[in-house]
Amino acid sequence: MSASHHFVCKHFNELSTLELYAILKLRQEVFIVEQNCPYLDCDGKDLESYHLLCYDTEQNLVAHSRLLPEGISYKGFVSIGRVVSAESVRGKGYGKLLMEESLLQIKLLFGELPIKIGAQSYLLKFYSSFGFVSTGEEYLEDGIPHTKMVRG
Repeated sequence: MSASHHFVCKHFNELSTLELYAILKLRQEVFIVEQNCPYLDCDGKDLESYHLLCYDTEQNLVAHSRLLPEGISYKGFVSIGRVVSAESVRGKGYGKLLMEESLLQIKLLFGELPIKIGAQSYLLKFYSSFGFVSTGEEYLEDGIPHTKMVRG
């Protein structure tokens, strides 16, 4: 699969308007339209975050994650959020590749800080495969069950 995709990691201030548009479009397609969940995606955290973009061979954005410095989402933790892949690439391993690259980039950017995420509860097994452990705190976020998870 290495020839079928490539990653780019940029701070919000480095994103072009076309890159930002593609990120917001992908997140809206999945989180708002597909999951039928109206919520405010632009929560202010993008401005201080790094954005990991995964492109296919035609330069289409097919996956994205947001890498948040310590204290933006959780005190004492860095975080990975807005993990999303396009419907067209689901089941093809892009989610796994995106998380592997997210973990690599977060280490390069922020060092060995612990990571905390708010995972959609149906993805607990997926995130557990990357060393995340549930804190047991299930909660509703915009009507969708989530669970906080940490990785040392």
